[in-house]
Amino acid sequence: MNFIASADGSAVLDGRSGGLGNANDQALMGVLRKASDVVLVGAGTVRTEGYDLVQPRMAIVTRRLDLDPDTFGDAIIVTVAAAPGRERFRDVILAGDTEVDVPTMLAGLTERGLTRVLCEGGPSLVGTLEAAGAVDELCLTISPVLAGPGGTRITAGPPSPPQRMELAHLLTDGELLFTRYTRAAR
Repeated sequence: MNFIASADGSAVLDGRSGGLGNANDQALMGVLRKASDVVLVGAGTVRTEGYDLVQPRMAIVTRRLDLDPDTFGDAIIVTVAAAPGRERFRDVILAGDTEVDVPTMLAGLTERGLTRVLCEGGPSLVGTLEAAGAVDELCLTISPVLAGPGGTRITAGPPSPPQRMELAHLLTDGELLFTRYTRAAR
C-alpha cells in the first residue's frame, strides 16, 4: 500500500489526499508504481482524486461499475456478480456476489501474472485488504500539516484485528517523512 497522511493522522486535506504531498512524494509514488505489476484503486478514490489510467496496469475495485468505459476500458475491473453493465469493460474479475472477496480478487490478478500489487486506496479498500490479512507492506508519507478534526484515516470499515508492522525504511526530503513498514513476523 502507498498512502499519505497529515501529521495528525488525516488521509485528506480539503477532501483529497493530493494537497498533502509535494513533488518528491509524487516522484516516490512513480517509483512504487514502476516496481509493481498492477496499481489497485477503489472507484471512489479514482473519482475523488481525478485518476487517469495509470501504468503499468490498473485495477479498479467497484461494486456499482459507475466508471466511464472509454476512460478506463484498459483497466482491470474488479467487481461483483450483482454489478450491472460488466460487458462494457474488456477485463473483469468477478470477486464475489455482492461484496468483493479479497482472496478471489488477488487470485484473479495472479492468474493474469500480476503478483506485485500496489494499493493506493481508498480507505475502505485498504480496510478490506487489512481485514483479510492481505497487507504485506505500507509505504506511508507523513505530511507536516495539521489537517484538523474530521479527516478520514487511511483505513475505513468494520473493526478488524490489529496487524503488527515493522519499520523497514525511513527517509525525509526535509519536509515530508517517508516510511516503509513490512508485515511483522507472525
